[in-house]
Amino acid sequence: MPKEYRTISEVAGPLMLVRGVDNVAYNELGEIELTNGEKRRCRVLEVDGTNVLVQLFEASTGINLSDSKVRFLGHQMELGVSEDMLGRVFDGLGRPVDGGSSIIPEKRMDINGTPMNPAARSYPQEFIQTGVSAIDGLNTLVRGQKLPVFSASGLPHAELAAQIARQAKVKGTDDSFAVVFAAMGITFEESDYFVKSFRETGAIDRTVMFSNLANDPAIERIATPKMAMTAAEYLAFDKGMHVLVIMTDITNYADALREVSAARKEVPGRRGYPGYMYTDLASIYERAGRQNGKNGSITLIPILSMPEDDKTHPIPDLTGYITEGQIILSRDLHRRGITPPIDVLPSLSRLKDKGIGVGKTREDHSNTMNQLFSAYARGKECKELMIILGEAALTDVDRLYADFAVAFEEKYISQGNETDRSIEETLDIGWELLSMLPRSELRRISDEYLDRYYIEKQVE
Repeated sequence: MPKEYRTISEVAGPLMLVRGVDNVAYNELGEIELTNGEKRRCRVLEVDGTNVLVQLFEASTGINLSDSKVRFLGHQMELGVSEDMLGRVFDGLGRPVDGGSSIIPEKRMDINGTPMNPAARSYPQEFIQTGVSAIDGLNTLVRGQKLPVFSASGLPHAELAAQIARQAKVKGTDDSFAVVFAAMGITFEESDYFVKSFRETGAIDRTVMFSNLANDPAIERIATPKMAMTAAEYLAFDKGMHVLVIMTDITNYADALREVSAARKEVPGRRGYPGYMYTDLASIYERAGRQNGKNGSITLIPILSMPEDDKTHPIPDLTGYITEGQIILSRDLHRRGITPPIDVLPSLSRLKDKGIGVGKTREDHSNTMNQLFSAYARGKECKELMIILGEAALTDVDRLYADFAVAFEEKYISQGNETDRSIEETLDIGWELLSMLPRSELRRISDEYLDRYYIEKQVE
């Protein structure tokens, strides 16, 4: 039986100081018992001799300093895992909130995980089909990759997250595929939207969902992504599944981190965020990947809303350093009704070349991707020139490029939140659009593919 302490001396926001404690370790889990028998969880943040600073996972309201008891449990925070987690909805601390019974765990895992040895990593190279053309065709997601979505307040990143979670699949394999969905600091309406969306399409059967609501304690938010990664590690490396982890919104997680840091009176870094935020984010993101000798994999899509649409804000800035690219949503495209409003030119998937081509997508993928980027960039320039100088100042070819840019946004990027396109459909739409331009303009595509695809389109 763990030793009990009645030596709580101070409570300040989410933090509590307990004196006269022995044999307690950093990150150890604790339990506070109130006078009415209610129990609340906490974890050790700092040990200074016999004084221990703990972080509360629930509200501090009602804690009587003289009568409440604290006991330390001798282990760090753990998640009970089993395949029965699939199809279930949990709160940010791993407790069922869908009305179902508690999980009977196959094993209990420390939510902090263990770092993956870089030498034990396999290189990401298999294509994951999300069904979203702007990602599959131009910023391809590869199994084991970390590809964040940079959004902003008011943009439909929740709808895009739900669409990817519903549609994602590993092409050309019969291996089991699962989605772990972690929502942090979202409203009840958003949480309800995700659950209903997954249930209506049947995607809930292969999904484990962790939902931390905006009115839940901010401290719970810090544990939520670690819970999600722990569930993903179990499904991927113990059960051999391909796991896609989607986290929204990392900004809410970072704000919770800042709140605890401020309560501890730590020296703030950029914009008030703690100086160790880079390390903290890396400790989550770097748990994704593939391991040598294991069939399963973890692919991660963290979604974050950039405060004030600022790409240089510490959260997107640090996330960009750790991950392999970014998908950027555009407010301008959203205003014009393009759904999903993915701005393909500043978006980037650093591993896209590894997941496309013969045997993965199609042999013409690389050529058409480069040509579409080039044509769209020139088309946008021509549209800007048209605004400044008038349409009469453009050459006939420039007008074709301007028309191409409009058609590209309306037919290729904009597909709605319900359309699931195969990679073949995406590539065919690309060829249909490129056929608007003279063959002599398509200098980034080899003659072999032009003969096979471009001429066929013209004949039609």
